[in-house]
Amino acid sequence: MHPYRSHTCAALRRADVGAQARLSGWVHRKRDHGGLLFVDLRDHFGLTQIVVDTDSPAFAVLERLRVESVVTVTGKVVARTADTVNANLPTGEIEVRAAEVEVRSAAEELPMPVAGEQDYPEDIRLKYRYLDLRREKVHANMMLRSAVIASLRRRMIEQGFTEFQTPILTASSPEGARDYLVPSRIHPGKFYALPQAPQMFKQLLMVAGFDKYFQIAPCFRDEDARADRSPGEFYQLDFEMSFVTQDDVFAAIEPVLGGVFDEFGKGRTVTQGAFPRIPYREAMLRYGSDKPDLRNPLTVTDVTDHFKGSGFGLFDRIASKGGVVRAIPAPGAGKLSRKFFDEMNEWARGEGHAGLGYINIKEGVPAGPIAKNHGEAPTAALVAALGLGPEDGVFFAAGKEGQATKLAGLARTRTAESLKLIEEDAFRLCWIVDFPMFEYDEEAKKVDFSHNPFSMPQGELEALESKDPLDILAWQYDIVCNGVELSSGAIRNHRPDIMYKAFEIAGYTREQVDADFSGMINAFKFGAPPHGGSAPGVDRIVMLLADEPNIREVIVFPMTQKAEDLMMNAPAPVTPKQLRELQIRLVEQAKP
Repeated sequence: MHPYRSHTCAALRRADVGAQARLSGWVHRKRDHGGLLFVDLRDHFGLTQIVVDTDSPAFAVLERLRVESVVTVTGKVVARTADTVNANLPTGEIEVRAAEVEVRSAAEELPMPVAGEQDYPEDIRLKYRYLDLRREKVHANMMLRSAVIASLRRRMIEQGFTEFQTPILTASSPEGARDYLVPSRIHPGKFYALPQAPQMFKQLLMVAGFDKYFQIAPCFRDEDARADRSPGEFYQLDFEMSFVTQDDVFAAIEPVLGGVFDEFGKGRTVTQGAFPRIPYREAMLRYGSDKPDLRNPLTVTDVTDHFKGSGFGLFDRIASKGGVVRAIPAPGAGKLSRKFFDEMNEWARGEGHAGLGYINIKEGVPAGPIAKNHGEAPTAALVAALGLGPEDGVFFAAGKEGQATKLAGLARTRTAESLKLIEEDAFRLCWIVDFPMFEYDEEAKKVDFSHNPFSMPQGELEALESKDPLDILAWQYDIVCNGVELSSGAIRNHRPDIMYKAFEIAGYTREQVDADFSGMINAFKFGAPPHGGSAPGVDRIVMLLADEPNIREVIVFPMTQKAEDLMMNAPAPVTPKQLRELQIRLVEQAKP
């Protein structure tokens, strides 16, 4: 028999009764029932119940051991009695009567429990992540992650993509988020940067003549953490294709993502066929966000014209000064008390907005301050235009377009959640398309890129030369699932003349483009194919599939929100010798 195990802790069944077995694993739980000691033995695969009589030499060994000690147990497989069968456990019809126990590693007192799914402070969980990973749910999340990545890889290869690995040490780029810099020992005063994404390299692979590329790519950005964003590093399904239109990119990736959500969604409904395509401006109007959750049936309506020259002075003034008024329906809310509407108004103020106006319809009669001030006939016309029923409500977000749009989007979500309108057990995917190529930066008082500077403008060079920059759309697109952005992508700008012109509009000289993006712009001068791609975030896909609210729950060794690795004590000081080798001198921070 093998020195450690003949079976895993998930393998034994009723058919094995009478056989000798050897199992190795961790002591998960212990239960002393007087003359018998029961031990749940756990390994990567599952649990098996071990039973030990008091007269067995194994009893004294197991009794003194703490949970999470590692042992090897040898004994006979016996059937459980009918009243002790555990139908929830694959091995629940049997147990192993221990004859021998060998301690492989005795555990000290634990800083946190492993058995059970009780909450525990995150700093403790991350400091002792190797213990946290033993817990059933966290362990399952990591296995899900591995399976999702394997499925993504298989599906991409089946679609004719070839996997390449792009460099980790590269050059810093002035675009995008803040870089992580790596000092060079042999080139003092110079630095590498960890890639924020393999953007330039994957485009250069297309220039090099590889038709379809992909990789499960590590990316590094010095950004603050969010629930759906890990500080430091993350992984994405990075891919690029040559001689393609936007439609070709969509057709390639939709079955990959849709298939993964189908495969691992545990029966939840998934968008079938082609994903809906929503233009950016329509998304901002109808949903108040470019990351709409399509499980939410509510849509926002612009009602600015209803208040121009109306009896409601506040909204009239906003509309006459170029502001907007957006309406968010609340189906059935008329049956609720005024408290619901007042609480929504207070919530809006808590979000930093002036408030959230409303009309409350009861038995067909509109009520509330807006209905009272707006007038009976105009209110009736507004209610009819919105298609509201006799027991509905409606909220209003008013102000400058950006502010009103943001509040309308937040109110749409909160209203649907409060009224329990969000579709359950579903993954609703969509594309956001037709992003503006440029935007006006109020702080810098200049036109700048709004999304991705390397995207092809719709209309190409002619559009750049003849249109108002703020009216130019780009071949840019995002994939969104349940209100979470999975990726950004684009048909790339592969022509140097168009790229120089696009950057010129954003305030860059030809010399700056040559200096900052030399690798790409030089390559394009030697024949570049039209190409495009995208990069869905692996961590976010797994987070959605695992139904976890925080992305750290699906990353094996995540950092804290402050970008600290408590387990490995990183970041950490380095020795003076290391600094001298790099010719770096630390500058002491001024004391406040």
